[in-house]
Amino acid sequence: MTDSVLPRIALTMGDVAGIGPELVARAAIHDRVTAVSRPVVVGHPEVLRKGLELIGSARPVAIIEQLDVASAAPGEAVLCWNPSPVDVTGVDAGTVNAAAGQAAYDYLVAAAEAALAGTLDAIVTAPLNKYSLRQGGCPLPGHTEILADVCGRSEVAMMLYAGREGRIAAPHGLGVAHVTLHTSIASVPGLLTTARIAETIRLVHDFMRRMGCTAPRVGVCALNPHAGEQGLFGDEEARIIAPAVEAARRDGIDASDPIPADALMRRAVDGEFDGVAAIYHDQGHIALKLVAFETAVNVTLGLPIVRTSPSHGTAFDIAWQGQAKATGMLTAIEAAAQLAATRDESA
Repeated sequence: MTDSVLPRIALTMGDVAGIGPELVARAAIHDRVTAVSRPVVVGHPEVLRKGLELIGSARPVAIIEQLDVASAAPGEAVLCWNPSPVDVTGVDAGTVNAAAGQAAYDYLVAAAEAALAGTLDAIVTAPLNKYSLRQGGCPLPGHTEILADVCGRSEVAMMLYAGREGRIAAPHGLGVAHVTLHTSIASVPGLLTTARIAETIRLVHDFMRRMGCTAPRVGVCALNPHAGEQGLFGDEEARIIAPAVEAARRDGIDASDPIPADALMRRAVDGEFDGVAAIYHDQGHIALKLVAFETAVNVTLGLPIVRTSPSHGTAFDIAWQGQAKATGMLTAIEAAAQLAATRDESA
């Protein structure tokens, strides 16, 4: 990618029973998207046509067999690449469906492999349904784990990123990465290691630098209430988390001592920190979605490719009703374009 060429970004359709087709239809023709990227929808072309019809667009769909064809200019056809043999044209809206799960997996894997090959500069993923994914035969629980598998990476983390809008006060937005992700609360303590936490802190630091923050301040969540209250409620803070903070500091990272999550997330939203290393899923998700639900973006850190997505799910309850808001998808595409431009800076 050169400065004179906009990045080619794949928009994977996700689960066709959800709001994914509507989101990619809205995004592919939006001025905010065509201003920063050359979008290609990865999914079934007939489903895309129906999605465009749903939003009242008469834009035609151009089926492509190879990703290196010239991108359509604004006002022309929406490019669609379908790497899956699964016919999803008969999938009912708002339902769990094995075919939809298999196709969503196919779209994601093909896009990731194309990004690894350099044919794509980034991928932005519409939501998939984890149960449909499992019904379709995939043993992995979600986007992050599938992408880690395709890319051969074991140390990855999911970042929730919200730009400086609304309640977010930090000048370069707020990024929150998670040490553990799609796992039970009961399993979290046993999954924690000092090395894993230190790597998450580093990933937060590196991501915020790529977003323009020259000296990121990283807040580190405690696992237990009151940060363990000096061992009364658990010793993971002293035994596992604090050594990770010290390791990060030795690498020149401005990382906090373990702070109770309820206090830390409020302080981060108010601008005291640029990034947060959360210990488990809900520590980061609940707080950030309360203040930036429609604009927060998922970013998979630690991959050799760029991947972002909106932070919400398939929304089966409003699927194929023309009600889905594409705000998160648009923000995810803009973030992907910025990350693609700073790709060489990633560790």
